[in-house]
Amino acid sequence: MATLLDAPVVVLAGAGTGKTRAITHRVANAVREGRYDPAATLAITFTTRAAGEMRARLAGLGVRQAQARTIHSAALRQCQYFWPQAYGVQFPRIAENTFQLVARAAHHVLGSSDVALVRDLDSEIGWAKTSNVTPARYAEVAAGRSVGGAAPAQVAAVMAQYEKLKLADGSVDFNDILMCTAVLLDQHEEVAATIRSTYRHFVVDEYQDTSALQHRLISLWVDGRDDVCVVGDRFQAIHSFAGADPQYLTGFAAEHERAQVVRLTRNYRSTPEVLTAANRVLQLRPGAPGALQPTRPSGPAPTFSAASDEKQEAAAVVAWLAGRHAAGTRWSELAVLYRINAQAPVLEAALSDAGIPYTVRGTERFYDRAEVRQAMGEFGRAAAAEPEGAAESLLDAVLQRLGWKPEPPSGQGRQRERWESMTALRTMVVEAVAGHEGWTAGDVDGWLRERASWQAAPVAAAVTLSTLHAAKGLEWDGVAIVGVREGLIPFAMSQEEPALSEERRLLYVGFTRARSDLRISWAASRGAAARSRFIADQVPAGVAAPRPQRTTSARSRTCRVCGNQLHTAAERKLSRHEDCEVDYDEELFEELRRWRKQVADDAKVPAFVVFTDATLLAIAEAEPTDEAGLLQLPGIGRSKVTKYGLGALEVIRSHRG
Repeated sequence: MATLLDAPVVVLAGAGTGKTRAITHRVANAVREGRYDPAATLAITFTTRAAGEMRARLAGLGVRQAQARTIHSAALRQCQYFWPQAYGVQFPRIAENTFQLVARAAHHVLGSSDVALVRDLDSEIGWAKTSNVTPARYAEVAAGRSVGGAAPAQVAAVMAQYEKLKLADGSVDFNDILMCTAVLLDQHEEVAATIRSTYRHFVVDEYQDTSALQHRLISLWVDGRDDVCVVGDRFQAIHSFAGADPQYLTGFAAEHERAQVVRLTRNYRSTPEVLTAANRVLQLRPGAPGALQPTRPSGPAPTFSAASDEKQEAAAVVAWLAGRHAAGTRWSELAVLYRINAQAPVLEAALSDAGIPYTVRGTERFYDRAEVRQAMGEFGRAAAAEPEGAAESLLDAVLQRLGWKPEPPSGQGRQRERWESMTALRTMVVEAVAGHEGWTAGDVDGWLRERASWQAAPVAAAVTLSTLHAAKGLEWDGVAIVGVREGLIPFAMSQEEPALSEERRLLYVGFTRARSDLRISWAASRGAAARSRFIADQVPAGVAAPRPQRTTSARSRTCRVCGNQLHTAAERKLSRHEDCEVDYDEELFEELRRWRKQVADDAKVPAFVVFTDATLLAIAEAEPTDEAGLLQLPGIGRSKVTKYGLGALEVIRSHRG
């Protein structure tokens, strides 16, 4: 791969096959041979962390002038520089809070700014823009998409109103950056010529995560030239909800007739046992195309465990973590992965009770956290005043002024996160000073700034808690994946293709994060203890969970199925968690939905104004026979019964025959 420089190259690289090493060595080799001008090289990624890692690796190979940026960062720099030349005005500011703009648009069009509805609309607008779907085209391509009960024409109207509000606000959103750059390249020949003469060598990582808009922009940058290399893995395509389409990776060779295809399947990360389990999740037989091939020695077999509820599952995971640590695995080399963030609190509580350090991996970048920016700013000023001073002493003084103490605060939440960030920053500096004799405060300040530019976050001496999505691109010696049951993996709302296959790939990503120790578990809590269909052929016979303990206390705030705490209004309306499995008449539910649509269409209002999906589901489960029965359901008041109650009851009576 490193020597294929005369034609477009597509690298199909499986998990743990060393793709980042391969593409950085490709660039370094081309620079050494004089084939690449490092200043004319652009490596494109889709996350800031990946861009920082690539810059760090290239710097380690002696290539510091090459640009490694996220696609949005590269596009924004070009827009800010060339927009005034093309249009005579500065590029618009980036909207800080698109959620509020979407909420205003939703209220204007639908008469509602319900948080859940606005969240769904915000995501849908992002999907449409990355997929090059305009408001005018949305209704015709949105068949089968569900957006909080709103009809496609209503969603399109919200999209159009959102664009008007953004224009009046004088701002652009994240996806507009890519669209504006594409317009510059497509409609302004002088700008396009300058950009294309500046960047002549392209490497694009994680190409399976490319959307239609991103693919279009990359094509405009490359402009039909041969000097482009894309890398990706169709088995790790898990972002279709954001508009990503792996077809741009798999179809790259057909799009570029001279393209050469390189396949990397030798895995250098995981043991044969882990890879066998991962391949089985994807239903890949040994030797099948794309099946990972082990290179490491044999290790322990993955373990599968069932629990009666989430608390028992969390306790068992904590015991497993403690056992791995006692056997010599560092806390930082252990992780617990889950499908949704709502699964984290019970794990945090169990880890806190056991005194095990942990850190929750979120979406906010380490160096963008307010406490990290403040600490680095104050340390930088202290280092400027005393550049030859002792870095550790100056940093400790800064942190103590900001309220940091060596002991962690009790409890969870923002206070704990703030302490973790400051502690991680301090640990990083202490380790750096220990490894570089004679480093002063000035040296450390410069080193910190470079690390921040790379987004090279510190590795905390703690167990990592993370969603499966956020764990992509990372690895640990030991990985526990919790909640691997029907309703969570695959998720309750992803039971049909292509979403179902994406759920399978998501679990595969989780399996391939583990180097040697892999633990899979599920709990009876929040529904029956039905293990995920994706692991059914791997679970040893006899692995089953006892039935969960049911509770009747605080009925209105606890799930009537599993007894655990309810968190959202929709859950309280159902008196259960949305993904808890219960018996209800699915045909009745569909008949109620058809009735609701007719009523909403006649009244020219969104469907959720009549009854939300959660309320319809509660009605289908309870099958009330009169108005009194309807009024007993959470979230249904007298006005709703007066307007719509008789119609709903008639649907139930008709269904019963």
